[in-house]
Amino acid sequence: MMLKAHSLQDLQPLRQHLAQAAARAEAEAQARREAAARVERERNLFVLSVGDVTPLPTHNQAALEAPVPAPEPIQFVLDEQRVLMEAMSDEFDVSTLLDTDDQLSFRRPGIGTDVTHKLRGGQWSIQRQLDLHGLRVDEAREALGQFIRLSHRTGLRCVRVVHGKGLGSPGKTPVLKGRVQSWLVQKKEVLAFVQARPAEGGAGALVVLLQPGKRWVPGG
Repeated sequence: MMLKAHSLQDLQPLRQHLAQAAARAEAEAQARREAAARVERERNLFVLSVGDVTPLPTHNQAALEAPVPAPEPIQFVLDEQRVLMEAMSDEFDVSTLLDTDDQLSFRRPGIGTDVTHKLRGGQWSIQRQLDLHGLRVDEAREALGQFIRLSHRTGLRCVRVVHGKGLGSPGKTPVLKGRVQSWLVQKKEVLAFVQARPAEGGAGALVVLLQPGKRWVPGG
């Protein structure tokens, strides 16, 4: 099923999920703090009621290990919240990393040219799409960062990013095209990308191959 994010509002379900996860983590931590406080109050109440006592000898007493508290998903919440503050630099020079063929493509060191050839030939099925039309540069950067990270976390391998051909921009210069290429190179989840085939957007879109990732299910 294709997902087209025409604005940051389309990413609202992700924001809601992250907020809910953070709220659950905080609620669990608060419950543990309250339980510990109740135990401490009961202990103090007993001491105040009974007064000074002499402990019994501890011969033949078994030493029991304290129960290990349930882990808090703090790092998970922090990782997900960091999605909302993607910091992909606009100053990054991508030109030296692109393959200077007739359409420009990118592949990480160790990735063979056969991978980009297969991408161009449509041998990878496109599983999801992000359309950046109508977004400002800062909105497009945030949307792209979230899209790539979430696609990788959900186990997707091949996605399409539509940045447009710039025909509606001042001077008919594609504002987002170069920036999208630069941002994608900075994302560690991206293995390679090529210009889309004419039927898939041509010069106005990129087909992106992502690192293999463990499939993640929200709430799992």
